[in-house]
Amino acid sequence: MAGPLEGFRIIDLTNVVSGPLGTMMLADQGAEVIKIEHPAGGDFTRAMANRRGGFSASFLNNNRSKKSVALNLKDPRGVAAVLKLAATADAFVQNFRPGVVDRMGLGQAAVRAANPSIVYCSISGFGDKGPYADKPVYDPLVQALSGLTSIQGGSDDARPRLVRTIIPDKLTGYTSAQAITAALLKRERTGEGQHVKVSMLDSVIDFLWHSDMGSQTFVGGEFAQEKAASFIDLIYETTDGHITVAVNTDKQWKSLTAALERPEWLEDPRFLTPALRHENIDDRLTLTQEVLATDSSAHWLERLEAHDVPCAPVLTRSAMIDHPQIRATGIVVELDHPQAGKVRQARPAATFSVSEPDLSHGAPVLGADTDALLASAGFTADEIAALRADGVAGTKEEDAA
Repeated sequence: MAGPLEGFRIIDLTNVVSGPLGTMMLADQGAEVIKIEHPAGGDFTRAMANRRGGFSASFLNNNRSKKSVALNLKDPRGVAAVLKLAATADAFVQNFRPGVVDRMGLGQAAVRAANPSIVYCSISGFGDKGPYADKPVYDPLVQALSGLTSIQGGSDDARPRLVRTIIPDKLTGYTSAQAITAALLKRERTGEGQHVKVSMLDSVIDFLWHSDMGSQTFVGGEFAQEKAASFIDLIYETTDGHITVAVNTDKQWKSLTAALERPEWLEDPRFLTPALRHENIDDRLTLTQEVLATDSSAHWLERLEAHDVPCAPVLTRSAMIDHPQIRATGIVVELDHPQAGKVRQARPAATFSVSEPDLSHGAPVLGADTDALLASAGFTADEIAALRADGVAGTKEEDAA
């Protein structure tokens, strides 16, 4: 069964995670994504650790369902080949530092000259304007500049802390995929392409504003965020592990007091209303922890669930895979890769009732589709052979382990 984006062709000049994740989402949903890589090694993540069959886990998990064309873009003939492929495409995605892709001859103007209606997407770290536009960027820098590390630390005065997963990179991938799809929808209706710009910094700030920037929302009424934050999180120790419990409404608060057999909390003046419970959050969470520390995780989860209190076990990565809820949703799948063998991955989070994507095509060998796709763009066999002979086009070969 074809995915909902079947028939769309995407040229992918992205590397590492932010761009490749976004284009993989489009590929998983049925688009033909052509990943352009340098013949000498390709995407940097191909060389990362944790490898099998010549493939790193990182590359496999961000480049599924794509095709690979190996071209040397430092050679004008490699650039010309990309422009020929772009002439057949619906969208073009790149995540070079601002200005670099223009100097290569593959900026928005050059690509649009080859294909006036194309959707061109530029992914950057800090955006293409301002004092940080030309700076090198990695995920921790964006976490720091966006305020995310302060939020993770718990208050403005506490030690800032990184989120221990690359939120900016991955969030930018999701943002770019949605934006490209929206631009393609506009083009389908009007025939007009456009330039889509997505930065890691903008993506994270937008993401944070929906839940973490209330203190800065009312102009003239700003306040220090630490006044509204607790230093205690919602992870509770039990006698044999950890669980999480979260209550918000009056009904849930009453249910919690019943599950923990603490009816006196209902009369405590600190907890009479949602506002008071929030104001006295540290006291409330400390008392809850003291009770939960007296018995096992299984005991408390059973009691909390019986009283309809929102709760869940705290799982490790390996335990998560085997949890009954994870198995029931089918989010984790096992797929056969011709070189890497059987791999475990997450299927796309969104599912479709009539256009479920085919995930059988794993991440490609470097340059595996070079000949076929150059031929589809109008190159003759002799022209392709000449490009290969001169090192402009790569060879189909196994990525070195």
